[in-house]
Amino acid sequence: MDKSGPWLPLILKSLYHSWGKEMSDKDGWSALFWNNHDQPRALNRFVDIQNFRKEGATMLAASIHLSRGTPYIYMGEEIGMIDPDYDSIADYVDVESLNAYQMLLEEGKSQEKAFQIIQAKSRDNSRIPMQWDTSENAGFSTGTPWLKAGKSYKYINVENEIQGPIFTFYQDLIRLRKEMPIISEGNYKPAFEDSKQVYAFERQFEDQKLLVLNNFYAKEVEIDLPAVYQNGQILISNYEDAEVSEKILLKPYQTLAIYVN
Repeated sequence: MDKSGPWLPLILKSLYHSWGKEMSDKDGWSALFWNNHDQPRALNRFVDIQNFRKEGATMLAASIHLSRGTPYIYMGEEIGMIDPDYDSIADYVDVESLNAYQMLLEEGKSQEKAFQIIQAKSRDNSRIPMQWDTSENAGFSTGTPWLKAGKSYKYINVENEIQGPIFTFYQDLIRLRKEMPIISEGNYKPAFEDSKQVYAFERQFEDQKLLVLNNFYAKEVEIDLPAVYQNGQILISNYEDAEVSEKILLKPYQTLAIYVN
């Protein structure tokens, strides 16, 4: 997958807008999540994790935590955990992954190609032990876990990340949702629908408005900010130098929420 995001306007963005608007207009309520036990990590699927793991993790978080519905956090998401990057098919235990590997070989795929496909798509990617610290088994257990820890546990773990930018960003998002009815109760309206790079939406509650901008690309994009938001305040962003102006240059995987009261 090209993680610069050509899939976004065609599939993901249109689906999110459709679901968000229909649920809002008809008084429905959505379960909002990026990760579960049957999918590879969203960070690996949608983000250039080599260069923008922090930015991508926080942008993905904001895109659902500031939306309408109940956001879910899958274990490890709050510290930016990634797929395990195993070296061998023997590291996997998921029966569907093992069966798929054999089918790929029978179809004529090389062992290398078949393994690359399993690496990218296996359900085991999200089933590895929670990465608590740098000790054996990532601090998950003194016994032998069902799956071995991913390679990243030496630097991506709770001990390292507890004061880091991803975990604290999640805390800020949760605090804002608790404090601000516009986030927990406001309606949903699609915004910047013609943008090929930005997934954006508006929230409204009584006389309050909130614009949430999410750049799903690893490259900058400039947008013209609607006049109503040009004197608004930045509620949250994953870049410290974010500013409000007539034109806004969104940086790679930047999220920016602008509030007007």
